[in-house]
Amino acid sequence: MTAPATAVKADSGGDQDTPGFGLYVHWPFCKSKCPYCDFNSHVRESVDQGRWRLALLSDLRHAAHHSAGQRVTSIFFGGGTPSLMPPETVAAVIEEIGRLWPLDPGLEITLEANPTSAEAESFAGFAAAGVNRLSLGVQALDDRALGFLGRQHSAAEALAALELARRSFPRISFDLIYARPGQSLAAWQAELREALALGPEHIALYQLTIEEGTAFQAAWRRGEIALPAEAEAARLYEETARQLTEAGLPGYEISNHARPGAACRHNLTYWRYGDYAGIGPGAHGRLTWDGVKHATRQHRAPEPWLDLVEKQGHGWRGSTAVTGAESLTEMVMMGLRLNEGIAREAFHRVLDVSPEEVLAAERLARLADEGLITLDKRGLRASDAGRQRLDALLDYLLN
Repeated sequence: MTAPATAVKADSGGDQDTPGFGLYVHWPFCKSKCPYCDFNSHVRESVDQGRWRLALLSDLRHAAHHSAGQRVTSIFFGGGTPSLMPPETVAAVIEEIGRLWPLDPGLEITLEANPTSAEAESFAGFAAAGVNRLSLGVQALDDRALGFLGRQHSAAEALAALELARRSFPRISFDLIYARPGQSLAAWQAELREALALGPEHIALYQLTIEEGTAFQAAWRRGEIALPAEAEAARLYEETARQLTEAGLPGYEISNHARPGAACRHNLTYWRYGDYAGIGPGAHGRLTWDGVKHATRQHRAPEPWLDLVEKQGHGWRGSTAVTGAESLTEMVMMGLRLNEGIAREAFHRVLDVSPEEVLAAERLARLADEGLITLDKRGLRASDAGRQRLDALLDYLLN
């Protein structure tokens, strides 16, 4: 089976006013549930791969009816654990996308993977299917930390998986989680040095948070987990930015660092408030038809979603027109995460107004005086200090 694209140059994702069109494909299954994870992921003893493959293809065809004229710039297989998918399913999905939509010459196709040896054996198959960017869930380079995080791989397996991935994929990213209980600044500095010695082009670094409904939340409520104090977590964040910037991987988004030209094109579509289709259980989308942007949502539970697709041809629970006020909120919440911020042209593209026309002048002025934002001829963007306090900044600016 021939995939429509097998290689792609590292790309900055285009300019802010052409955010691209992405397809997100959700695979909801995992071998085990990590205690920090609140994603739509589920553990099953067995999965009927044939039924799921056909259901994903059917859901794609439904999405295509609502996104005519779009050119696909990125495909992202997320989860769950997409590396548990057979490469044949990945190839079938990519092939169907190429049949339903025109494809951008620089199409980026990312697949999330865990670095266990069993999943790493499929890397060559995923590359042959058309995947040209692998996102590896390393999470830590310390075995004790990996055990705490509920990961099923060791640090040695992670390093081996990274080496194996380089043989198959032109672009690779990996994730790390910091601000873990008891993690000192010196320990995190050493772990970052070890990560940078691996020569990455892209790293996603996430601060550990206690999410609703997770095993960690229950342990935290029992007093079994104590995260670093806010000031200490801020120091870890600042050290992360300093060390990676000095190494040539500046932060282009709050949690993402990349060498020039190596930013994740798919995620830039989200942050630049472009359209994207969500395929699979629980996947959300933003699609424009009849001149109106719509929020689409899929049934969340895997088996009911599968039954629904087989009954009606897709898993959508419905769609809702996004109001102007909602578009403003979503665009600002997403765009201020980026170092580049939100271009003036984006305000005109989405709302046909300037930022001054829809944001309170006195609040913009106060945030600017405090050094948290800049509003100029280029657009609106948050400073490093502003992004570090983004939740409070957004609440003040939008509410």
